[in-house]
Amino acid sequence: MTEPRRNPLKISITTLGCKVNQCESESLYAGLERICSVERSESVSADICVINTCTVTQKASMQSRQAVRKAIRDNPMAIIVVTGCYAQSEPGTLEKIKGIDYILGNTDKHAISRLFAPPTRMQKLSVPQIICGDIRKMRQIAPITLPVAGNRTRPFIRIQDGCDNFCAYCIVPYTRGPSRSLPPDEVLNIIQNPPAANAKEIVLTGIHLGRYGQDLTPPTSLLGLLAALKNAKIGQRIRLSSLEPLEISDALIKFTADSIMICRHFHVPLQSGDVNILKRMNRTYTPAIFAETIHSIHQAIPEAAIGADIMVGFPGETEAAFKNTFELLKNLPVTYLHVFPFSSRPGTKAVEFSDPVDPQTIKKRRNQLLLLGREKKSAFYSRMIGKTIGVLIEEKREARTGLLTGLTSNYMRVVVDGDDRLKNRIIPCRITGVLNKDAMTGAPA
Repeated sequence: MTEPRRNPLKISITTLGCKVNQCESESLYAGLERICSVERSESVSADICVINTCTVTQKASMQSRQAVRKAIRDNPMAIIVVTGCYAQSEPGTLEKIKGIDYILGNTDKHAISRLFAPPTRMQKLSVPQIICGDIRKMRQIAPITLPVAGNRTRPFIRIQDGCDNFCAYCIVPYTRGPSRSLPPDEVLNIIQNPPAANAKEIVLTGIHLGRYGQDLTPPTSLLGLLAALKNAKIGQRIRLSSLEPLEISDALIKFTADSIMICRHFHVPLQSGDVNILKRMNRTYTPAIFAETIHSIHQAIPEAAIGADIMVGFPGETEAAFKNTFELLKNLPVTYLHVFPFSSRPGTKAVEFSDPVDPQTIKKRRNQLLLLGREKKSAFYSRMIGKTIGVLIEEKREARTGLLTGLTSNYMRVVVDGDDRLKNRIIPCRITGVLNKDAMTGAPA
């Protein structure tokens, strides 16, 4: 066993992007803690700065570069490690930033702890060391032993990585590799042991969650995993992250409706409500299929929150195509919208398209959808007033009021008055009103 350092290493990890990145950053902390004494640090005065990057949009890439430069500027003596999706896709661009010591792609992200394990002499490098393999050759999910937990009452557990869809706009298959799953027994082991065992809600997440289990031997499915968790009589409620329309089967909807274990919350990417744009995007469903899925959820679970991702300004999106998207969403029982402008990514099929939508039109369409989303959420909130719903009270209080804050199974933020003994408990609350566009008020029932 390695003798711990007398002075703990001050480690700062900056995380950009998705929940999967957040899970992996927590795992990096855990890996370093196993081999040496570690003190989690802010980005200033750290010994090692890790920037876990994102490149899903041009803005994400820019923010990743900004985070790298800030870490170098704030910590001139620290070892600078850049990893994540931007490191996987553009190591050559990062190599030009003076001050970076190591560039690790997603293929080698979890090698960071080995990189700094004694007797390795940690030192600044004059030229960055690039460790970046071929992500498309990955066949097993990278090891991750802990959920994002800490003081969180709703830890995330990454159970799947990678994507095989190759949507025309998306760089993710090139930065995350093929779909790979964590075996069910390992998922159950994480859920049944600390820190996840102490939580009241678990969020199962992945890059393409609906593909869970199809790469395993023998193959399984997300529904099969949920059935195994139910049979194991776990004590936490389970929230699912994003699922594609074709992956929300009638059986999954029925399982959710019949089980108190699964949160009444679905997040379903639409991207476009125009059949021709969906084909051009290489999406494998139609607007009619999406609508049928949403209606099936709403009919079986009327109180369910249903979110949707929408992309505006994809090349070739005419005014008529946008109107098809707007009208589809207007007439569906969706609860909230996540609206994103199209972002051209080098290496994707969409880069080749020669009919871009001008930025002002994109901005106008985005604002129209954002307004529709606010109206949808407001109507959903209004329907919930007077109902008594279980609220998971979280650790942090609401900043402006100092009240306790928590989340319902159907994804409503609720603030309530009470003392700290209610934290990390699911308590019945009567919804009394609307606090603002993102939260309700409630009273313990």
